Amino acid sequence: MAPGRGDPGARPEEVVDWLASRARANRFRVERIAFDRLRGWSFAPDTGDLVHDSGRFFSIGGIEAETADGAHPVWRQPIIDQPEVGILGILAKDFGGVRHYLMQAKMEPGNPRAVQLSPTVQATHSNYTGVHKGAPVAYLDYFTDPSRAHPVADVLQSEHGEWFHRKFNRNVIVLVDEEVPAGENFRWLTLDTIAALLHHDNLVNMDSRTVLSCLPPAPEGSGDPAPVRSVEDWLAAERARLQRRVRRIALRDTEGWVRTADSIRRVPDRGFRVVAVAVEAGNREVPQWTQPLFEPLLPGLHAFVTRRFSGVPHLLVRIGAEIGLAQGAELAPTVSCVPEYHRDRPPGRRPPFLTTVETAPPGRIRYTAVHSEEGGRFLNAVSRYAIVEADETPAPPRPPSGYRWVTPGQLSAVARRGGRVNVQARTLLSVLSTGAVRL
Repeated sequence: MAPGRGDPGARPEEVVDWLASRARANRFRVERIAFDRLRGWSFAPDTGDLVHDSGRFFSIGGIEAETADGAHPVWRQPIIDQPEVGILGILAKDFGGVRHYLMQAKMEPGNPRAVQLSPTVQATHSNYTGVHKGAPVAYLDYFTDPSRAHPVADVLQSEHGEWFHRKFNRNVIVLVDEEVPAGENFRWLTLDTIAALLHHDNLVNMDSRTVLSCLPPAPEGSGDPAPVRSVEDWLAAERARLQRRVRRIALRDTEGWVRTADSIRRVPDRGFRVVAVAVEAGNREVPQWTQPLFEPLLPGLHAFVTRRFSGVPHLLVRIGAEIGLAQGAELAPTVSCVPEYHRDRPPGRRPPFLTTVETAPPGRIRYTAVHSEEGGRFLNAVSRYAIVEADETPAPPRPPSGYRWVTPGQLSAVARRGGRVNVQARTLLSVLSTGAVRL
C-alpha cells in the first residue's frame, strides 16, 4: 500500500498480521518491579501519595465515599489523579469517496496483547508538551491547529470512574483534505474493517473504542430531540438522588489497604492492586521508563440487554455510580461487574440481569468479545463485552428503578454531549456506531 493511500481492500486478518509484524519489529518488554526500583517516582512523606518527581503525569492518592445505605457505608481506596486533559484523536480522509481512518499500532504496557489498534494520536498533555523529553507526537498538529482539518466530533469524555478521579480526555475525529502519509506504525482503514476487528479479542484498544463511539448516530432509532432530552432529564434527576459524599484523602489514610515492597492491596486481597513495572518499547516517544499501574485481580463483564419495542431496537441502560466520576454517575451498561464475586450469591443478591446475560443461549448473543481497558494505567485489565437479546420475561417494559430503555440513537446523541455515558457503555456503543453489530 502506498504511503498516504487508503486501503479499502484490507481484510481484518491482514490487519491482525500487520499488528503482529509491528510487534515483532520493535522490542517490547514489561517487567514487574518493586516500588523502590521506580525511577522518578516516590511516596510523598506527608501523605504517602505515589507521585512523579516532575509534579506532572499522574499521581496515586486516596479517596473516600460515604453513602446513606448499601453494603459499604464508608468506602476508601487508592485512586489515580490525572487532572490533565489528554487527546484521543483519529484522523479521517476520503479516498475514492470512501471514508478512511488513520489508525496506529501502539504498545501500551498494561495490555495483554502489547500492540493494539490505537487512535492516530493518543497522548496525555504532559506527553505532547514534551515533559517526558521524548520524541514529538506524530500528527498532533491536526488536533491542535483548527485550520488543519474539519471537525467531525470533538467531545470531552470521562475515563474509568472506578479508578480515576474526575478524569476527562478530549475525544476527537477530524477530516482532512490534504495528502497525509501513513508512517510505518500507521495505516488507513475503512470503518467496515475496523468494525470487523471489534469482533477480535484484545485488538482494538480502549482509546480507539471511546473515540469511535463519538461518531454521528445512525439514522435508525435515533429518535427526536424530545426523548433525548427526557433521557438527560432522567439522568440529572438520578444524579440528584445519589446520597454520596466523596472526598480526596491521603493514600496513607486508605484504611483496609496495606503497602508491601511491590504492591498496595486491599485486605483481604480483592478488587485490584497498585503495582509497579519497568517498560521497554521501541516505537514509543520514550523507549524506556518505569511507572505504577492498577491491576484488577479478575476479569469484568459489561453487557447491554436489548429488545425491540414497536419494531425499534432499545438498550437497557443503568445509572452507574462510580467513586471517581465528576457528576457521581453516568449512563452505564445493563450489567457491569466482576461475575466471580457474585458466583455463589443467591439470585436476590446478584446484580440485576446478570443471570440473563450469563445464561443467554448462543442465538440471543448479538455481540461478545474480550477487550482490554486503558493499557497506559491498568495492567491486564480485561472484560468481556456483550450485547444480549432478551424477551419480556427477564427484561420487562418497565424495568427496575435506576434502569431505562433507550434507543441506540438516543444513547449516541447523549454520549456526544460528553460526560454522560461511561467508558464501558461507550465501548458497546462503538460496536453499534461502526456497524460491527446491527440490532
